[in-house]
Amino acid sequence: MRARLLFVALLSLLLAVPAQAQEQPHVFRNATLYPISSAPIEDGTMVVQDGTIQAVGEAGTVDVPDGAVEHDVSGKVIMPGLVDTHSHIGQVSGGDGSAAMHPDVRTIDAINVRHPSINRARAGGITTVQVLSGSGHLMSGQTTYLKLRDGDTVADLKACDNQPVEDCGGMKMANGTNPQRESGPFPQTRGHAAAMVRQQFVQAQAYQRKKQQAESEAEMPDRNLRMEGLVDVLEGERTVHFHTHRHDDVLTAIRLSKEFDFELVLHHVSEAWKVADEIAAADVPCSIIVLDAPGGKPEADEIAYRNGRVLNQAGVDVAYHTDDPITDSRLFLRSPALGVRAGMSREAALESVTLAGARMLGLADDTGSLETGKDADFIVLSGDPLSVYTNIEQTWVEGETVFDRSNPEDRNFATGGYRVYDDAIQHVHE
Repeated sequence: MRARLLFVALLSLLLAVPAQAQEQPHVFRNATLYPISSAPIEDGTMVVQDGTIQAVGEAGTVDVPDGAVEHDVSGKVIMPGLVDTHSHIGQVSGGDGSAAMHPDVRTIDAINVRHPSINRARAGGITTVQVLSGSGHLMSGQTTYLKLRDGDTVADLKACDNQPVEDCGGMKMANGTNPQRESGPFPQTRGHAAAMVRQQFVQAQAYQRKKQQAESEAEMPDRNLRMEGLVDVLEGERTVHFHTHRHDDVLTAIRLSKEFDFELVLHHVSEAWKVADEIAAADVPCSIIVLDAPGGKPEADEIAYRNGRVLNQAGVDVAYHTDDPITDSRLFLRSPALGVRAGMSREAALESVTLAGARMLGLADDTGSLETGKDADFIVLSGDPLSVYTNIEQTWVEGETVFDRSNPEDRNFATGGYRVYDDAIQHVHE
């Protein structure tokens, strides 16, 4: 009887332990590790368990748990999964022509996480991504931060542990020529565009005050979805990700952020090299791109490969992004490589597609570097990360493989045309 009671007690204890805690550890040996937050490790060992990194260090200095699954990655490189701060994968859509500003529109309501562009991003080593709608509006809506783990719904892919998916993102804004129109509710000049944005924020401040001053439910203002999104911005709950190119447009975005005290990340900033000191003085990070608008646009005419170097030397936090499909997600590592060609340091270039991007999304505590306690988001490469001859062999998110080049179907996503699988029956769309 005592033996039976003991068995029942042990069984109850095992059932009480979360399933994740029983996950078998994995050890990766003999690779060159790029932790990003510290110097490269030539003969490195990394231990992963329960979706997190348990240990990183030189061979012989890391305690490896008994029974760990062994991965001999001799001759390979392991670095953090890539963080893409600006992408349009998943067939995302945003505001329409009914207004120039749509702060109430949410990209979570318009992302197809089963679209093949998600798999192409995984094949490109991207593990964390900000999905935004387009730049044809002064505000095109609320963005979404995703982890590209396996999942069937946008909620399955949310990147924020402590927030629901609808709150896990920023706000997309834009200026310059993209939001301008000859007629309708859109601005026709840069000056009017800035004035419209200021007026919208003033209205949001008034709505915010009414909510703060209400002493009862009866005194609360009627719910206003447009204002709610902007109040999130005013209260620091959402970072503004601002599409801008020309040097004067860049400074306009900075002025708006100072006037209304919102968190700002500048995106594209083709002419950032002209106002790098002003950007640094404002302490605003920049998410940049190497190539913009394949057909060309006047305000991006003076984009320069040296943008990353100039900004970095001025003290600006710099990340690269794909703006997929402008740059195919599978070619993301070419961007920091071109940055190095223009004089950016290797260290800054590799940080620009990992930890710097994680900082801009507010996710640096969880991802962006190979550190004990962080999510096991990493990629295995065949060689130097910045070499055109290197292939991404595996992509891992939270300790699970989401891309393996040795798998024929996964390999198709890596090597096929940019529309690979788009016409498959499960992906047919109008």
